[in-house]
Amino acid sequence: MNDLKNKMIILTGGLGLIGKELTFFLAKNNAKIVVLDIKLSKELKKIKNFDSIKNKVFYFKCDVTNLNSLKKVLPKILKISKKIDVVINNAALNDTLEGKPNPNLSKFENFSIKNWNESLKINLNSLFLCSQVFGKEMLKFKDGSIINIASTYGVVGPDQKIYLNKNLKNTFFKNPAYPTTKGAVISFTKYLASYWGKNGIRVNCISPGGIENNQNKDFIKKYTSRTLLGRMAKPEDLFGVVKLLCSKESSYMTGANIIVDGGWTTI
Repeated sequence: MNDLKNKMIILTGGLGLIGKELTFFLAKNNAKIVVLDIKLSKELKKIKNFDSIKNKVFYFKCDVTNLNSLKKVLPKILKISKKIDVVINNAALNDTLEGKPNPNLSKFENFSIKNWNESLKINLNSLFLCSQVFGKEMLKFKDGSIINIASTYGVVGPDQKIYLNKNLKNTFFKNPAYPTTKGAVISFTKYLASYWGKNGIRVNCISPGGIENNQNKDFIKKYTSRTLLGRMAKPEDLFGVVKLLCSKESSYMTGANIIVDGGWTTI
């Protein structure tokens, strides 16, 4: 799988936890990475060993939920390369334990329609618009790979018990919007794979398990006890699957949802 050299890969949410790691990994494999994010370019410097890959990374501030924003950035991307090889739809809004949100607000009974709509906008509208805008360019070459990032919570329901404290009270509730949108990501992947298959565009999905990111030790212990491999995921656990889907090694794969969760969804 050494055919990533000079491939044009668009990565949305490229300045997030997973995005920064993928940016470094793919650039290190000699791909050209277009990072789209609403975060400022100074975040690029937080990518490990950024100076070693900076010539392979192209950043554009872009609201991927806004069609006009995407249309404005498209000509700039096509100046770098006329052919878009891969689009990784990674941008997402996720409620996280380490963010210490108010548990009462994330309970289903109290969850606001405003927050529900915000999740749908970021997690689904971005997916739809980026696939549409960049997919049209792929159609011109009848070749391309779209990789959507879902979640194990798009496959199974959240286990709210892992968020209980020592007094058996929830300090956090996984809100209803995130799992709903991630389930929709998987369904959209299947739709687009069937729609564009005849045009040579492959559309696949990756569903990662929970990624360790400075959560409290009690939560990590509860989460890892549910996995078969006895640990939470690390961003680099996604590297091999992402590289596979970017490469011609996966030329007969489309419509797949690859679960990378340490066995969380197995039992």
